[in-house]
Amino acid sequence: MESLNRMAIELVDEALDYAEELNVGGYDLENEATVLDFGVEFDGGIEAGLLLTEIQTAGLATPSYELGNLDGASLPYVELSTDQPALSLLCSQKAGWELVTEDFEGLGSGPARALVAEEEEFRRVGYTDAFDLTALAVETEAIPTESAAAQVADLAEVETSSVFLLAYRTASLAGSITNAARAAELATFRLAELGYDLRDIVSATGRAPVAPVAADEQTAIARTNDAIAYGGTAHLTVREDADIFDAVPSVAAEDHGRPFGDIFDELDWDFEEVPSDLFAPASVTIDVLGGPTYVHGETDEELVARSFDL
Repeated sequence: MESLNRMAIELVDEALDYAEELNVGGYDLENEATVLDFGVEFDGGIEAGLLLTEIQTAGLATPSYELGNLDGASLPYVELSTDQPALSLLCSQKAGWELVTEDFEGLGSGPARALVAEEEEFRRVGYTDAFDLTALAVETEAIPTESAAAQVADLAEVETSSVFLLAYRTASLAGSITNAARAAELATFRLAELGYDLRDIVSATGRAPVAPVAADEQTAIARTNDAIAYGGTAHLTVREDADIFDAVPSVAAEDHGRPFGDIFDELDWDFEEVPSDLFAPASVTIDVLGGPTYVHGETDEELVARSFDL
């Protein structure tokens, strides 16, 4: 497999070439790292959000954007498909890098994680990347700083001039789009957490509604999680049958049925306290090659509509 970072950097170059058309801003930090603003101070947009999603998945997944219906309202949906779910979703798209320094805080996703490769997914897949340029998408309220870029460079073992940080707020159009594109990732991750062999997941497709951009980050975080847990659907094709598939969708969680805003408030917005089984699409279909097809869970459009204030 070609380097995840190499494939992602080709897409980063596209974002740089068409930054003005994408409503994206570009900054060179003092330590020569590059920041692309997809939705912090710049507006970004639909195409910016879709391109950011491609970069997060290292170009190994195909996102699309279409108008759908949610509880009687016309609303856009994002669908994402991949034939490399382990690499594109868990070794790249997963938000697994807590980028915290003395003057910056954000949550990182994208192929830079594969240069570090310390998370369990990389050991289970048997993949570690090696490349001299890297990209990390950062969900944050502020433009990344020199210290943030230095941390990425240090852990990824590249020069700071080789670091590209793609920043966006959750409360931005890019934030709503990229989070809606995580339905397949979360279904794949949940199946892996249940002990299923990642190498036996052949393909994954997910779909979720795009949350209206909220006025603040907490509302945006609640909405984008509700979009998947109560409005998201996924389809996985796998090689081996198992008796754990009914535990994949969010309906299997004890706290299922409660809006994320209520759950976060109760836990004082301590994300680590939220039960991990809630972070999954509402409905999942699992197709076993040459075997049965399982359908588990169901969507709750009324709850999502309330969350979206429709």
